Amino acid sequence: MMTKFLSRNRHTVQRIGFIAITMMVIITIIPIIGTIIFILIKGGSAISWEFLSGFPHDGMRAGGILPAIIGTLYLTLGTAVFSVPLGIAAAIYLSEYAKDNQVTRIIRLAIINLAGIPSVVYGLFGLGLFVLFLQFGTSILAASLTLSIMTLPVIISTSEEALRAVPQSFRTVSISLGATRWQTISRIIIKEALPGILTGVILGLERAAGETAPILFTGAAFFLPRLPQSPFDATMALPYHLFVISTQVPEMPIQIQYGTALVLLVFVLSMNVIATVIRSRARARRQW
Repeated sequence: MMTKFLSRNRHTVQRIGFIAITMMVIITIIPIIGTIIFILIKGGSAISWEFLSGFPHDGMRAGGILPAIIGTLYLTLGTAVFSVPLGIAAAIYLSEYAKDNQVTRIIRLAIINLAGIPSVVYGLFGLGLFVLFLQFGTSILAASLTLSIMTLPVIISTSEEALRAVPQSFRTVSISLGATRWQTISRIIIKEALPGILTGVILGLERAAGETAPILFTGAAFFLPRLPQSPFDATMALPYHLFVISTQVPEMPIQIQYGTALVLLVFVLSMNVIATVIRSRARARRQW
């Protein structure tokens, strides 16, 4: 009798817990879906070929956002060039080579703390180091380097966790068969950890693509009549452009504001979709 009562009680607690978790998920998802639908409704009417391929004119109140789209693409690619190799290399060192001592624990703690620093602080740092001290000026290069420093903690932390999650038996078997340590890491460990590494990379690049404060100090321009010609040119960017037309331009048509937000949202979601496809294929080939 007591056993049946305890069993029924456990099932009741489990059911309540399941319902509570489901409600929390729904409460979290509904505002996100609502926001996306709202932006689609408000900004969908602004989307046209002219809007996507033209230059702004009439005091930013008309025309297109091509310079902002191209600038965001340049900044994201520049951030990836600097941060992805360095971040993955640092993660490999911390996971596979560094000894577990006080120094490495302090380094990991510092990386975690750096991930929580406000982006405006990175912007001021980039202004002082890249724009003024190294004299790169307000440019794509200075902005990309600033965004790279900002995204490095995320890439390093997630990549290290992905590498450490690969079973130790993979390393043992590979080395026992005559492979060197680097051959084991480059041909087996990185391949098996690729889904997690990609997650960290995309999280970092998504943050870089949507940030305004760092590029405000280092590379963003209010308006440019032409596309950037070199890494030392300033550029327009979708986040900063959205900020400008929402706060600095009087009598700005609301559909252009939401249309710009919609393009930025699609840009970020497209990165997610590409990463999801690559992750799915990598997981399908994974051996554990």
